[in-house]
Amino acid sequence: MPPPPTAALSSSSSLCLFPFSSYSSPKKTQLGFCPSFPFTRLTNVTPTRRLMTCSAVSIEKETLISHRPHSFLRETDGLDDGSVRSRFQRIIMEVQDSVCGALEAVDGAGKFKEDAWTRPGGGGGISRVLQDGDVFEKAGVNISVVYGVMPPEAYRVAKANVTDQKPGPVPFFAAGISSVLHPKNPFAPTLHFNYRYFETNAPKDAPGAPRQWWFGGGTDLTPSYIFEEDVKHFHSHRDERRGLGGIFFDDLNDYDQEMLLSFVTECANSVVPAYVPIVEKRKNTPFTESHKAWQQLRRGRYIEFNLVYDRGTTFGLKTGGRIESILVSLPLTARWEYDHKPEEGSEEWKLLDACMNPKEWI
Repeated sequence: MPPPPTAALSSSSSLCLFPFSSYSSPKKTQLGFCPSFPFTRLTNVTPTRRLMTCSAVSIEKETLISHRPHSFLRETDGLDDGSVRSRFQRIIMEVQDSVCGALEAVDGAGKFKEDAWTRPGGGGGISRVLQDGDVFEKAGVNISVVYGVMPPEAYRVAKANVTDQKPGPVPFFAAGISSVLHPKNPFAPTLHFNYRYFETNAPKDAPGAPRQWWFGGGTDLTPSYIFEEDVKHFHSHRDERRGLGGIFFDDLNDYDQEMLLSFVTECANSVVPAYVPIVEKRKNTPFTESHKAWQQLRRGRYIEFNLVYDRGTTFGLKTGGRIESILVSLPLTARWEYDHKPEEGSEEWKLLDACMNPKEWI
């Protein structure tokens, strides 16, 4: 029997839904995020770093629509046929509604703006953004259902167990939800999460080859100030950690599909109870201009990770993805200072030290 589902810690932050979006450092300690699923305490996984040329994936241009449809699936996939595609689409729509409702309740004033869009060959998505609320400076919660074609080099990168044969273009299907939440108060942490399902059909010159499928995703907490009771997990990049929390996994297909669908669903449903109480606790904490300046500097680093290192962002930007949806992960405001170093022993220094020297928080 294969080992339990594994979660590779990552610095992925974009709202792109492709499996190449998770950067993985060579060696990481794995921690679980969901409170009750039995396979969530995960340790010592060595993920493989995968690189790809992003310019060769074919995705059609989107068209904005006035009302969200019941489904973004092609008619050939069926609308309510019980398939994993259909059920996962329904799950991400429900999670989007749940998360947006919880965030509007916490904020008290801000409301989400919604844009729905489709593509001519099937697929589409719903982008929701709350800006300049009482609690959240910016909160984006997006879902996408995508059909496209991967060239041979992208397919070989996507799946490590591909044989030596050179497949032709490979049709793929991807669906997922992704979100980044930026509170105004510097003592309330930023949150990122995304969960996705991916399928590839048989290569055109390999008739009869089996369809490949896998799940991916994760959740991470990125504070500007450390409150140990708030810190759940950690993950790495740039010889420091973008944040102090995260479960990430990709290529997850070692178990029964139903079991893994339940695992991913519970992870997604755990976002609200894991995050909202922290924001409720910190949203009215008094802060100074100095605290706010430090938050702005950390956001500058967050943007660096997103635009420079995150392969999901660059993949989306280079393959015709919807720009507004991809860049909704960026905060409204940020700050950059040359070679800024906090005073040793300060609360700001403690955060940076924890990002550069990860530890077990639970």
